[in-house]
Amino acid sequence: MAARSSTRLTLRVPQPLTLGIVAATILALASFSGGASRNRGGVLEALNIGFLSYGHGRNIGMVLYWIGLFGLVAAWVLAGRHVIAPQLKEPTPEGGLREIQRMLLCWIAPLLAAAPLASRDVYSYLMQGAMVRDGFDPYTEGAAVNPGPFLLEVSHDWRNTTTPYGPLHLWMGNAVTHLVGDHVAAGIIVYKAISVLGFAAIAWSIPRLARSIGGDPSLALWLGVANPVMILHLIGGMHNESVMVGLVSVGLLAAVHHRFHASLLLVGVAVSLKATAVIAAPFIVWLMVHRWAPDGTRMVKRVGIFLMAGVLAVAEVAVAVAVITWASGSSWGWLSQISGNSKVINPLAGPTLLADVLVPLIQFFSPDTTYNDVLGVLRSAGMVLMLLGLVLVWWWGRTGVRRAIAGTAAAYQVAFVFNSVTLPWYYASVLTLMGTFRPPLSIIKLTTGAALFIGVAFAGDGNHQLYNWFWVIGMIVVAWTATQWIFAGVPSSATASTKKPTPARAE
Repeated sequence: MAARSSTRLTLRVPQPLTLGIVAATILALASFSGGASRNRGGVLEALNIGFLSYGHGRNIGMVLYWIGLFGLVAAWVLAGRHVIAPQLKEPTPEGGLREIQRMLLCWIAPLLAAAPLASRDVYSYLMQGAMVRDGFDPYTEGAAVNPGPFLLEVSHDWRNTTTPYGPLHLWMGNAVTHLVGDHVAAGIIVYKAISVLGFAAIAWSIPRLARSIGGDPSLALWLGVANPVMILHLIGGMHNESVMVGLVSVGLLAAVHHRFHASLLLVGVAVSLKATAVIAAPFIVWLMVHRWAPDGTRMVKRVGIFLMAGVLAVAEVAVAVAVITWASGSSWGWLSQISGNSKVINPLAGPTLLADVLVPLIQFFSPDTTYNDVLGVLRSAGMVLMLLGLVLVWWWGRTGVRRAIAGTAAAYQVAFVFNSVTLPWYYASVLTLMGTFRPPLSIIKLTTGAALFIGVAFAGDGNHQLYNWFWVIGMIVVAWTATQWIFAGVPSSATASTKKPTPARAE
């Protein structure tokens, strides 16, 4: 009697490199119809296929956006499973680094040709640059004072809003619009190049920072740079966080190698772009103290070094900001705008999340209470808690190099939790550092899950899904499941360390 034959259906898991390239290519193609596409003109109209930017054509583009985004997320998850998890189980110096570098390079390459994704902010950057070019002050006037091609692309929410960014941001915008005139597409190309340069600075410095303090450079690159939040919002969205975080990352690397003047000046330049960069400066003070007054130094000398380092940090950051303000011909009006714009409402900011939970309960007992009343109180309380949290985290980071870098990441996280306004790309400041300082496995998992959740929170046109509770619950489940799968079999005692920390003294 013949043996019964059987067929087995096997599913072949794609390679993360290939999957990421395909997904990024789909995202790039979808960006022109399902992304933050032009209101007037653009590539599709130039090719006489403008019908793809509205109606059913746009719906197809938005579907392709989600396919591409989830494909990119899946590629990142697979890279974590096949490259990072084995490295955590059996750490080797430089293990997996070249693989992650190759993947990152290939994943971002298709997006170099993409239109803006998940945000219309780049159009505002161009508009603000054109305002300066044409003699208007973006710190006191909204974009609507200067009609033209750029204004047509600015989101209606921001047409009468001043800018919270610093003089370097306006100086860059002024230079870009002088270069491209009123040509929107050319302006986007220039800002894409600027964003890529900032991203390259991050990708170059973060593995080196990890290596210098005994961390794992491959984990640092995968977790902090190659994740979907960074790729989507810094390369796809072209946010100025790319340059700001790049400057801070290089500055922290310089500080770890005891080049403190260069470090503080780089942070000062970053502050002149966006004020949140200043959060790194107090931790550089601890690095100076740790270098010049190590453990065992007499208390009097240690206090003197601390005071000198503090004065030096304030002076050099202030000088950098002042020089750029003077050279750019800008004003100090941005200091009154740095709290951000209260129009943005989403639960990534702690006060907003708490208001979303509390307001229905309060209104049950007090129907006349409005959402804005409660949110205003919570935002004020959040500012106080932020300041307290920043001080506590700063004090916690005083005991060593790794602790100072970890404290910097924690300080940014405190700022974004209690801030009145928080958006996904803000987390670039946190994510870049999370893999550098030998974090425990629980922190690696938490960061991975957060990056997965935040990475899929925004649609291609910039609208978020954070009030779609079916989506939120579903993505929390997906993020948790994917994180558990990535690190399955990794012992809880594993830390992201290598055997060769150089050259900075750790703890």
